[in-house]
Amino acid sequence: MMVKAIYPGTFDPITNGHIDLVKRSAKLFEHVVLAIATSSRKKPLFDLQERVEMAKASLIDVPNVTVEGFTGLLADYAKEKDAKVLIRGVRAVADFEYEYQLASVNRTLYSELESVLLTPSHEHAHISSTIVRDVAAHHGDVSLFVPPLVADALVQKFNK
Repeated sequence: MMVKAIYPGTFDPITNGHIDLVKRSAKLFEHVVLAIATSSRKKPLFDLQERVEMAKASLIDVPNVTVEGFTGLLADYAKEKDAKVLIRGVRAVADFEYEYQLASVNRTLYSELESVLLTPSHEHAHISSTIVRDVAAHHGDVSLFVPPLVADALVQKFNK
């Protein structure tokens, strides 16, 4: 039985922590879809197409991963993709509480969907897209937190 997993998020921008979770997930499941949400509520720095392209370029070396943008309910998207597993990263207890609620809602909306919570690798535990954007906005060096193409895109966004 092929198990397809979805790792959803806004990925604004994708970080080395996200990439680490995707690569680890790709070892556990036959196929992983990195599902990038439009998320107009969060007012992303990068538009959906930019986020998709950066993620695709960052994950080009992982053959069983695809990157797609999506809109709407995650449970509906997972059902459409026939995914049975939802990957989520948890860095702290606060993340766990939110993810527990989210998992319950998603399972109510799509009973076949199971959530798998992964903790970050030690070297990536402190990284978040929000922190990366804040550092970049103040012209700090983000090269240790994101792939080079993402670091370049952040420099371009904040040097306009």
